[in-house]
Amino acid sequence: MSAYRHITVSPLAGALGAEIGGVDIAAGLDDATVAEIRRALLEHLVIFFRDQRLDDASHKAFSRRFGRLFVHPNFDLGQADPEIVRLVRQPGDTRIVGEEWHTDTTMMPAPPMGAILYALDVPPYGGDTLFANQYLAFETLSDGMKAMLTGLRAVHSDIRVAGPQAGLNARRSSRVREDANWRPTESVHPVVRTHPETGRRCLFVNHSYTCRFDGMTERESRPLLDFLLEHGHRPEFTCRFRWAAGSIAFWDNRCTKHLAIHDAGPFPRRMQRTQIAGDPVV
Repeated sequence: MSAYRHITVSPLAGALGAEIGGVDIAAGLDDATVAEIRRALLEHLVIFFRDQRLDDASHKAFSRRFGRLFVHPNFDLGQADPEIVRLVRQPGDTRIVGEEWHTDTTMMPAPPMGAILYALDVPPYGGDTLFANQYLAFETLSDGMKAMLTGLRAVHSDIRVAGPQAGLNARRSSRVREDANWRPTESVHPVVRTHPETGRRCLFVNHSYTCRFDGMTERESRPLLDFLLEHGHRPEFTCRFRWAAGSIAFWDNRCTKHLAIHDAGPFPRRMQRTQIAGDPVV
């Protein structure tokens, strides 16, 4: 990759992740700077910004530089602005959003290409986020496993993360739809995905949404699926981000998984997130 002229890029770990400097997002960015941020995202899979000061308008304006905003159907609770999801953790919550290794919203026919998460109020310790490189998850498999997975498809559903049967609202402060009219959303995606911009192949299964392989029962699917889910976040595939107020994480949802660590103890944690619309999985 050629040198960056408009931003600084400091890698965070060997597998993925980099901190971006020299950027004031709220002030607005020219096209050249946005192009370098996109290039850094494609190179490092998840990028981080420090000491930013965003309101809702500037958060959404920055997100729109990378695509159309995606409205998450399970967080669309009739609020005035469904394009921003408020993620709140309060002391006493026994569950939090994103505490399992997942790729966002993969039950959709075209899952979001990325998400931009902004920290408003964070604990003095705890509440970090882990990210995992799914290019490496695929590339480190044996040739035999790669050949077996190529062409295999998996069923993704939101039945575990929303709806009255999940019962999450009684255990956490961030609410999702649990009304009687809620119905599961289900899509079938390739187990091995080709990234639409880089052309690289990556593993595309996750704990929150992937239920089984297409054409198989959950019981038949479980041994291989469990292996792939665990393999996908081996420590050498990951990076860890410690939040501070004003920090931003922008991840490529097409080739990463992530996990919110539920260890904030007596402290609240307030974040807000936009998602950027994506393409069908191929």
